[in-house]
Amino acid sequence: MSSIDKNTKYLIALSCFLKFGPARIKKLKKYFYNNYEIAFKADINKLINAGIDEKTAYEFISERKKIYPDQIIEKLNKEKIKIIKLNDDNYPRLLSEIYDPPALLYCKGNLKKDEYCIGIVGTRKVSSYGKQVTEDFASKLTKSNLTIVSGMALGVDSFAHNAVLKLKSRTIAVLGTGIDDKSIYPRSNYYLSKKIVSEGGAVISEFPIGTLPLRYNFPQRNRIISGLSLGVLVVEAGEKSGALITASCALDQNRDVFATPGNIYSTVSIGPNNLIKQGAKLVTKAEEILEFLNIEQAVSFSENKKILPETKEEELIINCLSHEAVHIDTIIRQTNLATNKVGSILIMMEMKGMIKNIGGMMYVIL
Repeated sequence: MSSIDKNTKYLIALSCFLKFGPARIKKLKKYFYNNYEIAFKADINKLINAGIDEKTAYEFISERKKIYPDQIIEKLNKEKIKIIKLNDDNYPRLLSEIYDPPALLYCKGNLKKDEYCIGIVGTRKVSSYGKQVTEDFASKLTKSNLTIVSGMALGVDSFAHNAVLKLKSRTIAVLGTGIDDKSIYPRSNYYLSKKIVSEGGAVISEFPIGTLPLRYNFPQRNRIISGLSLGVLVVEAGEKSGALITASCALDQNRDVFATPGNIYSTVSIGPNNLIKQGAKLVTKAEEILEFLNIEQAVSFSENKKILPETKEEELIINCLSHEAVHIDTIIRQTNLATNKVGSILIMMEMKGMIKNIGGMMYVIL
């Protein structure tokens, strides 16, 4: 494992204080001119001046006495855990474009900057129907060169990961805990995590090693599942399932949400059935997801490195763009296309190398 530089070491140390999420890390980075060592050692006044509220600043000063950066690095090396920072070459590009991307990711295995991912999520109490649907969709989407992303929870998540592994393919698990051996959760999926890594996939988290499975970590984790993905498929989910939080994150990130319909008398069908009523795309076979996202054409573009519009919708969008940034709202207004349609097309056009999102939902032509 490559050595971790001093500045990264202190970024890791800052991340060990769980109240320093992406927004606060960003404030510290800006105020201390990207010097995380100075930020870690700062006094109360400088932390407050950096934009950290007084209560949190005092909590950090108290907690940092228990944070030993060199010991953390030693543990990371022992566990073969990589650190991927927001600006690193292998930080997933789609994830970097969400509103609040993690400042760093803890990773076992391999992440790629550009790959086509689909999130598959659902209930832990999956039915035999849900199991069949999950395995069928995960297998077929994998065979179409999509990478399946899920949360390695029991139920739908585990069935999705295992369906991919049966094909000897890569899958990505996003945890709401640390990814060190002692923190893997649920414990019954410890060997699943090892298998994911051994088959070329990745187990990742924004939470430091030793982080316990605290309930409020999982909604935060869910935004990463959707952030990595072109879209999210909800198979089965109860009325208040965490899978619905992932779907909500996907919508906030301008990603597509797909749902498979279920038995109207089943409690685990309430979630996807309600999503469909609210506008999620009803799908009954994997090919419908591929068709909606235009995956085959996207792969063809990537392989041939062409940048000519392939569809009428892409042509409309291309005609709106130039080398000067244009906001998505302007594109929607000028093309008269549906908002969700424009969002999915823009993502695919960027994956093809036709356009670029320069931040703030502003786009330029390449």
